[in-house]
Amino acid sequence: MAPLHTVKGTVPFRDYQTWYRVTGRPDTGRPALVVVHGGPGSTHDYLIGLTALAERGWPVVHYDQLGNGGSTHLPDAAPEFWTPRLFRDELENLLRRLGIADNYLLFGQSWGGMLAAWHASARPAGLRGLVIANAPASYPLWRAEMDVLRAQLPPGVDATLRRHEAAGTFDSEEYLEAMLVFYARHVCRVDPWPGELMASYIEAYNDPTVYRTMNGPNEFHVIGSLRDWSVIDCLPDIAAPTLVLSGRHDEATPVTVRPFQELIPNARWEILEDSSHSPHLEEPERFHQVLGAFLETVGADGARTTTVSGG
Repeated sequence: MAPLHTVKGTVPFRDYQTWYRVTGRPDTGRPALVVVHGGPGSTHDYLIGLTALAERGWPVVHYDQLGNGGSTHLPDAAPEFWTPRLFRDELENLLRRLGIADNYLLFGQSWGGMLAAWHASARPAGLRGLVIANAPASYPLWRAEMDVLRAQLPPGVDATLRRHEAAGTFDSEEYLEAMLVFYARHVCRVDPWPGELMASYIEAYNDPTVYRTMNGPNEFHVIGSLRDWSVIDCLPDIAAPTLVLSGRHDEATPVTVRPFQELIPNARWEILEDSSHSPHLEEPERFHQVLGAFLETVGADGARTTTVSGG
């Protein structure tokens, strides 16, 4: 099989640059699938497997959100600089700059799912479909459910975590080892972790500015500026066909995901039974089967030709 056509570059956003990658031909007649990664403060790497959809005719757009990966890093920016509005504006700028704002699909994973849902609630005319993967609808719900999951960890693990959290010793080896017990259950159950997931974690570790400011030291101790953020109120305004995905062992528990199904008109929720927070890596065959079937229903027929252009 010939290598997939790939274009990489940056587009200007305010005084900064957003890095992007487009995989696949833009002249297939199908809308582009724009992949919105999690974090905030992660990178596109762990979702690179979605480029497989380009083999089926979908142009796939990955990008690194501001502050990480190939986009402009701002380690000295004030904490108040990092807001959900910043990242929504960046996404919408990318759509315009690439020339796909009139014909696209969104795949948002984890925090990216919340961001994509918020964007979709404005009912943009060019949005053909929305996929919300492994995302909570509310950080208050997420924080409450983290306590539930932590209580189910092996004896002594949560006590160790809380002792270090009280002391602020998040970088201690003992804390990190206890943290990985949670991650192995609820973030990715593949052992060892796939290289693309490690790549994103290494990127976030090398520049933790965004993640530490908005989220906190890890997935289950959310003490950053997002701790009270929610998209629940905007969900009834979403008009695009919506697929909601989560894993049976997901840190995004059913309590945190259910508002998407209940409040988005005609949303469909699929739970992957052998996955946690990374079903695209844990159950890739089933994941692509479910996602591909959804995309065929919302973007295969009658779509305008997509022309992707940077700058």
